[in-house]
Amino acid sequence: MLDTTLADAADQSPARRAARSDGPLRIAFLSYRSDPKVGGQGVYLAQAAAALAARGHQVDVLSGPPYPDLAPGVRLVKIPSLDLYAQPHNGHRALRPRHLLSWADTAEYFGHLSGKFMEPYTFGRRAARYLRRRRDDYDVVIDNQSLCYGLLDIQAAGLPVVGVIHHPIRRDVELALAAAPDWKARWLIRRWYGFLPMQERVAPRLSSVIVVSETAGRDISACLKVDPARINAVPLGIDQEIFRPQPDLRRRERRLLTTASADVPLKGLGVLIDAYARLLTDYPDLELVVIGKLKPDGATARRLEALGLTERVSFISGLSNEEMAEQYARATICVTPSLYEGFGLPAAEAMSCAAPVVVTDGGALPEVVGEAGVVVRRGDPEALAAAVSQLLDDPAKRSALSEAGRRRAREVFSWARAGAAYEQILREAVAARC
Repeated sequence: MLDTTLADAADQSPARRAARSDGPLRIAFLSYRSDPKVGGQGVYLAQAAAALAARGHQVDVLSGPPYPDLAPGVRLVKIPSLDLYAQPHNGHRALRPRHLLSWADTAEYFGHLSGKFMEPYTFGRRAARYLRRRRDDYDVVIDNQSLCYGLLDIQAAGLPVVGVIHHPIRRDVELALAAAPDWKARWLIRRWYGFLPMQERVAPRLSSVIVVSETAGRDISACLKVDPARINAVPLGIDQEIFRPQPDLRRRERRLLTTASADVPLKGLGVLIDAYARLLTDYPDLELVVIGKLKPDGATARRLEALGLTERVSFISGLSNEEMAEQYARATICVTPSLYEGFGLPAAEAMSCAAPVVVTDGGALPEVVGEAGVVVRRGDPEALAAAVSQLLDDPAKRSALSEAGRRRAREVFSWARAGAAYEQILREAVAARC
């Protein structure tokens, strides 16, 4: 644990006292992996950090690899790891004698070797070590869902920690176990999610928690035992300069677009594929484009082969935000078939680009789209196909949803609004520790 006596002295510094009023905050924004091209959390991190910096605060992003793309004025502090998933042979040959001198390196390697996802835990140890040496440089720490033991060390040192929790990972585990074909697969899933007990112990002990929707807040309170009084619901913002209508780009007449990890049951891609197979009977020229990677030997690839759709469904990945916006602008309908979402960023981005959206009732999706989208029962390919079919046959309805979605996105999903809310929460956390 860190030295709380020295931390108490730091609390009385002039910079810390200034942060209690209206002065700029010095923020350490933690994220264990942050590449925006490999996950929505990387997109969130870059935009949330930029929103805080735009309000005049000093924002340092402490990130493990792969690293984020950050706006000017936001500083990146690299917290290196073994980055085993990016290594040849899946990192199994990456161990060197020097790594045995570091508990974080040793734990990362051998945990990875045995099937555990170690990055949240080991990132937390490294970030805590970094902040131990520089604790007087910051007023507050905000964590992007690592929920690691290191946060408790940081908090014990006198730095308030605000955790951002997008959704309870327990939901991922439940859905993955339900979809597992046998006991071996279930064992591997439990092993992979071995970090979950850590998160469930850390979350209730944080100073404050930010969630991305009221729905996520209720689930996080139930699953992670976080006091509802310490939960603050702040909808995500959308970069309205990038995700915007593009009237110069022609929408395709028959193109469905979705963003989904191919073999994560939570995202419901299998449900959409089954719905797409039904739709092809009446719409033989209908396209399905998936923003995500197809695992060659995964369940999705096998399902596509069984349905004879391997050559009909397109997968694209590694897109920039601008390229993502172009995909939304060209789509006839954007579909979010998830079984659960704490927010549903792709749906909000599509709405911002004036694309008609169809979503399920999984988690916060109805809360995100409001009256500006079509909501169907989750896990039901027949209901999903019917909703898509109705929109394909009704251009006027698609146009009305486009306008309503764009209007809602501008009113609700504003990073200026979210940044102001974050600032207030961070100031309250600092004041509570002074």
